[in-house]
Amino acid sequence: MTWSFSIGRLFGSELRVHATFFLLLLWVGLVAFLDGGWPAAVENLIFVAALFACVVAHEFGHALTARRYGIRTPDITLLPIGGLARLESMPEKPGQEILVALAGPAVNIVIWAALVLILGAQTWSASLENVADPETSFLARLAAVNLFLAVFNLLPAFPMDGGRVFRAALSLITDRVRATQIAAAGGQVLAFA
Repeated sequence: MTWSFSIGRLFGSELRVHATFFLLLLWVGLVAFLDGGWPAAVENLIFVAALFACVVAHEFGHALTARRYGIRTPDITLLPIGGLARLESMPEKPGQEILVALAGPAVNIVIWAALVLILGAQTWSASLENVADPETSFLARLAAVNLFLAVFNLLPAFPMDGGRVFRAALSLITDRVRATQIAAAGGQVLAFA
């Protein structure tokens, strides 16, 4: 992907960061600094870094599951809007595509459960409305965002994970091209709504 650069390799895939990701960090840091000074800026930047570590884990969920079916992932790129695992191909079998698509949100569910069950994060005190509230604990905010990422990614809007599951399910009853057209149209309707 143009405008991205490598920051290393992990599990056989190159990890890349798009240049615009730093604009997001600059904006988050500046807004937090203007609102609460250096402590707020540092805390918010650490939160964004933790959030994007979860995004990387999500993308590796896809990549490592795809690897089980012989599909390589040359690179994973972090963008301001999330991550993108570039698979060499998509699984041909619908069941495999469903598992690859569900692997990313499953990672977010595991992170959420670990934060809640093991570390005691109280997600009921953190909703998306107060995720930036400094009174809400760091772990509760991170848990809430992971739960949101899982649910959001499962929306049946192609090319998101839920849309890929939808397409794979459709390809059980129709050809893959028609399934893709229907899933893409559904994604457009959902985006418009």
